[in-house]
Formats: sequence, C-alpha cells, structure tokens
Amino acid sequence: MNKITCCTKQPPPDLQAVLDKLEPGTRIRITQTVRVGMKSWPAVATGVFRHVDSLATGLATHRVPEDDIIVPIIHFTKEPHGELSSVAIDEHTKVEIL
Repeated sequence: MNKITCCTKQPPPDLQAVLDKLEPGTRIRITQTVRVGMKSWPAVATGVFRHVDSLATGLATHRVPEDDIIVPIIHFTKEPHGELSSVAIDEHTKVEIL
C-alpha cells in the first residue's frame, strides 16, 4: 500500500486508488500538465515503479514547521536505459498501470 499521509495536500482519491495498487516493478505511465505562460501541454514519462515518498521543499526547511510544504513524490526507473527518476504529484497528475 502506498498511502501518503505526511504531505501538505493529499492526492485526489482517484490517484490515491491507483497508488494503492502499485508494487515495486509495476510498469507505469505518468502524465502531467506543463504550463508556461498561457500555453500548456502534457508531459509523459513511462517506467518501472519503485516507491512513493514525500519531499520537504527547500524553502520549508528555513521556516517554522507550520509553513512546511511537503509534496508526494513517485520514484520510478525510466525505460529503456534505467535512469532513476522521480516526479512530484499534483492535482493534475495521472498515473496509469501498463
């Protein structure tokens, strides 16, 4: 189970349901929306799921605990070259099991 409990904002229920099904070694496709100015487009990455974790942003380490911003992170291995990668989950992140 990959329940994220320590983050500032929890993933949407539909995304959490997919995360709960993931086990190390599962092939996944992650789609996120990239925005620059008024333009946006999908960014897609595929790979093999490793684990879900959280990350306290650098800004949060220099403030009082009430201001901490802790984001959920998906760690995976990109195919075909085995590059270790991770992405921060937001409300627009889509994860598919392949």
